Amino acid sequence: MIAFVSGPVAALAPSLAVIEVGGVGMAVHCTPNTLAGLRTGEPARLATSLVVREDSLTLYGFADDDERQVFELLQTASGVGPKLAQAMLAVHSPDALRVAVSVGDEKALMAVSGIGKKGAQKLLLDLKDKLGSPLGSSGMVGAQRAAASAPAPWSEQLSAALIGLGYASRDAEEAVSAVTPQAEAAIAAGGSAPVPQLLRAALQSLNRAR
Repeated sequence: MIAFVSGPVAALAPSLAVIEVGGVGMAVHCTPNTLAGLRTGEPARLATSLVVREDSLTLYGFADDDERQVFELLQTASGVGPKLAQAMLAVHSPDALRVAVSVGDEKALMAVSGIGKKGAQKLLLDLKDKLGSPLGSSGMVGAQRAAASAPAPWSEQLSAALIGLGYASRDAEEAVSAVTPQAEAAIAAGGSAPVPQLLRAALQSLNRAR
């Protein structure tokens, strides 16, 4: 197993980073939050989880070991593969997921694209007692800390991801404005703002503006 990768960031894309390790570029799939903390040319260290399939080897990267552990624990639930597990971590921090599962918060899980009411109910049953309590806390204190560490609103996540890809703050703000109607429509429909799809749409708007 590849436990982590460390080296300069060779390239950034909407859903992955390329980390140079010993002269080899390792493609690592990451959430927008993780990508937002990376800069091309700067050193980085990502905890990783290697998913092996018959026809592929896919490396998923995380900001820390706790996020990786939760990613792997989520996949012990029936019907949860690496893509859905990563989508859950793109919306919620590890502690926020622990709190949601511990208090049976269906709506928190339904905020993840691809999870409906029945799916959320099933996940709450499957994940009960698996994720544990928020780190270093319990009860309401844990909930408060998890809320404090929850991801920024979608617009801030998107702006940070664009700046991480090398765009100027002003360009990032304009791109966020361009996709705001799409995000608001998704939220109005009872879902959440799909940051990865919004990032792709924002990049398209920036390319058209050039």
